[in-house]
Amino acid sequence: MRGCVVVSCSTSSGCFCYNHPKHPPLRPHLRNPSKENLLFLRFNNGGHFLQFTSRPPRPTIQLPPCDAQRSTGDGGEKGGAAARAAKQAVLWAAEGAYVLWLFLLPNAPGDPVWAIDAETVNELVGLSLNFFFILPLANLVGIDLIHAPQLHPVSEGLFNFVIGWTLMFAPLLFTDNRRDRYKGSLDVLWGFQMFLTNTFLIPYMAIRLNEVEESSSIQEPSKLASVMVNGSVFVGLTGGAVCLLSVLWSLLGRGGEGFGGVFERWEFFVSYIGSERLAYAFIWDIFLYTVFQPWLIGDNLQNVDEKSVGVVRRLRFVPVVGLVAYLLSLDYERES
Repeated sequence: MRGCVVVSCSTSSGCFCYNHPKHPPLRPHLRNPSKENLLFLRFNNGGHFLQFTSRPPRPTIQLPPCDAQRSTGDGGEKGGAAARAAKQAVLWAAEGAYVLWLFLLPNAPGDPVWAIDAETVNELVGLSLNFFFILPLANLVGIDLIHAPQLHPVSEGLFNFVIGWTLMFAPLLFTDNRRDRYKGSLDVLWGFQMFLTNTFLIPYMAIRLNEVEESSSIQEPSKLASVMVNGSVFVGLTGGAVCLLSVLWSLLGRGGEGFGGVFERWEFFVSYIGSERLAYAFIWDIFLYTVFQPWLIGDNLQNVDEKSVGVVRRLRFVPVVGLVAYLLSLDYERES
């Protein structure tokens, strides 16, 4: 650890340290030259340095942690059982509100699931066909084996932005140090998350706060988990590129097809999220991902390469970018 002095403490001999070969020697004048490489430190009750001495100090006082101490991934347990229970209550309430408001109640913009119309179904099918812009980009370069449905670029951009972000959650979930609390299949959970996003992620966030069981053990990773974790760099680059392309496509895509400039597209976006349940739900998904991303990354910084911990710790609050940084810095051997 940088900036830390290696100190050994015991009740019998007190605290002492050796000069570190990479740092300037700390050598006050000692009467006994044979002990010039052995220095004793005295601390007050606050843990502050007082003086060097050649005599062992009185039995030990606990030293403060070094600044380089890394996250232990406690999953928010520092506040105790009451704080954990409160967080779980909020998450389960959020799950109930999410399902009721976005799927069942007619009060939110657009139609609920039980009253969905054919136009919305056709739009959803078209967005799925334009998944990750594969067909639109293929048509753009002259590959016309299958014609991409012509949809508004803003709706295509919003859809693919959320899906690209969801893709990157896979390695994060598969390396979560609290995933053993969830007794179901993470493969299935993430698969449903790709289609229904936070409908399944919110319950996972609540369940991972459960107390660990004595007989609990992390299961062997599935084939999907191994592929996602070993290929975390590829997943991060792909998901990040899709999210960036989604923003650019929303602003510039299908430029010659009568969708207007940036101002007209912004007007469409405001109208879109205020009239279509699917678009409105995507906005809530973006908000919840913005909350869950730094939470999960912060609990799993021990999985990151040591040289990148500081960068990932700071970037985790930046939507999408923080998750890309985590995936690019993931040290699979350390996580294992």
